[in-house]
Amino acid sequence: MKIKTGKNLKAFFAVADACEGHVWLESPWGDRINLKSELSQYVAAYKLIKEKGDLLQLYCQLAVDEARFYEFFKEHPEVLN
Repeated sequence: MKIKTGKNLKAFFAVADACEGHVWLESPWGDRINLKSELSQYVAAYKLIKEKGDLLQLYCQLAVDEARFYEFFKEHPEVLN
């Protein structure tokens, strides 16, 4: 899933925090940003999502976590491209 820049980031990160498995964003260059890390959220992800969000892909280790994000995206469709 591609993320649109800067929309509902606090709510988006709250979903990531609630996930049971690993959740990350990946750039086209192979960089991975761990969304379970608060440091990554505040330092890297905010900046990257705002500047290059349309290039980042969201990945979840567990299907149950993917379902959490699908529910979030249903409630906030503006987040997706």
